[in-house]
Amino acid sequence: MLAVDLDKAVLRRLRCGGVGASRKSLLLVAVGISVAALFLSLFPSSTSRVSDLFSAADSHNELFLSSSAPPPPLVTLPASTTQGEEHLIFLSPSGSPGPAAAPHRFPPSPSPIGDFDALAIYLDEFDLKEPPLEDALVLAPSPTPVVNFAAAEANSSNTDGKTKSFAPEPPRRPAIKTPAFSPKVEASFSNTDRQLVYAKKEIANAPPVFNDPDLHAPLFLNVSMFKRSYELMEKILKVYIYGDGPRPLFHTPELGGIYASEGWFMKLMEGSKKFVTKDPEKAHLFYMPFSSRQLRANLYVPDSHSNKPLSIFLRNYINMISAKYPFWNRTRGADHFFAGCHDWATYITRLHGELRDNAIKVVCNADVSEGIFIRGKDVSLPETYIRNPKRPQRGIGGRPSSKRSILAFFAGHMHGRVRPILIGFWKGRDPDMRIYEVLPEEVAAKMSYAQHMKSSKFCICPMGYEVNSPRIVESIYFECVPVIIVDHFVLPFEEVLDWRAFSVVVAEKDIQNLKDILLGIGAEQYRIMQMNVKKLQKHFLWNARPKEYDLFHMTLHSVWYNRLNQIDL
Repeated sequence: MLAVDLDKAVLRRLRCGGVGASRKSLLLVAVGISVAALFLSLFPSSTSRVSDLFSAADSHNELFLSSSAPPPPLVTLPASTTQGEEHLIFLSPSGSPGPAAAPHRFPPSPSPIGDFDALAIYLDEFDLKEPPLEDALVLAPSPTPVVNFAAAEANSSNTDGKTKSFAPEPPRRPAIKTPAFSPKVEASFSNTDRQLVYAKKEIANAPPVFNDPDLHAPLFLNVSMFKRSYELMEKILKVYIYGDGPRPLFHTPELGGIYASEGWFMKLMEGSKKFVTKDPEKAHLFYMPFSSRQLRANLYVPDSHSNKPLSIFLRNYINMISAKYPFWNRTRGADHFFAGCHDWATYITRLHGELRDNAIKVVCNADVSEGIFIRGKDVSLPETYIRNPKRPQRGIGGRPSSKRSILAFFAGHMHGRVRPILIGFWKGRDPDMRIYEVLPEEVAAKMSYAQHMKSSKFCICPMGYEVNSPRIVESIYFECVPVIIVDHFVLPFEEVLDWRAFSVVVAEKDIQNLKDILLGIGAEQYRIMQMNVKKLQKHFLWNARPKEYDLFHMTLHSVWYNRLNQIDL
């Protein structure tokens, strides 16, 4: 019927003639149209191809969202790109980029990640003659604004020091400039995305907790939020551990010495049956089990004073796993993490931008002044000096507050910027202030270093070469109130712990006022602080078999919590 109608229309046109058109040419046109119409009548399904082209993206996403079908196939790409070439990836509503797609060319932008205007530039130059049938692609935005629950809680405190309940306002993402002709962008949620969004909402609306026997409420900024977050971590969190990497640089934990924290975390993480999954599609986090201590021991060139060989090794490692597996490219590394306690652990990420800026760094050197450690995303790992790996808790404990006769104590080597100032002001000047360099032999013969800490009210913890110091955890072990003297240091677990309840933080400029600051703390206030230190102790202990709320779980919780901070509701 369609062919007959078209034939009649053409014959009418031939009878009418046309301005400047010959009957012969029109007859050829009529024949062509008739053939086309006959084909369409014989194959009616072909008529829907045009509309299918424009609805492909919508129908694809609706199918994915309404079924248990797997997400679109992944294309593995190396982490770095050449000039003028960018990676285009799916934008998910969680703020996490989706699967990587093949690179497309467009003029280079100042920032490969987060340049929303570059999308318009790219679409202006897109060849619309052959539009892609897959979902619309957009540039990955920079990591979503971080919601620091702890900082927000602190800002919402009353003048009397009591913390109010706090429900954070979701961060706002900048609007994407989209030209009128660009296809509709449909976002797809994975199951792990949904679980993280659910967890974040649950934490923000945590039910109140009263008199929990396992948690001492004064230690926490908001014990209700922490408990709900911890419960959800144990219920939901799954971690995939990469098996790649040569020993001893990977998978070789060292459990003793000043850098023992990274070794204990590696050992317990790799041995966890509760959190580890062998199916990466079920993972919320991806652990890269290299040791910063082993990298320093095996790759550093003696007397070179350069950590560049370590940085190159890590850059190549990230390029390898991002080319071999699709997981890094999904989020540009935002759901990947590593743990390192050597001072260089932060610095050796510099040569790989995504490792430095996106991945979660669990490090002892948590210095925000250098622009590498990012508060609210990265994790401050407590530095623990383990002298006996077989008995990591040997010798802990101390005297009750009423039997601590020494006001303040410090003994240690002179390195870093703070310790020489401390020694210059206080060494040998006041009998209440037991401030030494290395503890003199005649003093140590009467009272050891550990005995001094167990008998002191306050233990001075100045920074060393870097902002961190094992003395903070030592003070907790010996039930001595730590006095932390360092600027720009992110305290461990600051997103959940209220350090004002059990420590004194002194600015570097106030060292000369140290005694007055300590004497300003009344006897009852000190008694409560010292009791809080004792209650805090279990959260800073390594256990051969992890226990609830111990140092392994607290560290992993910080990784979990900070990952949730990157999720945009």
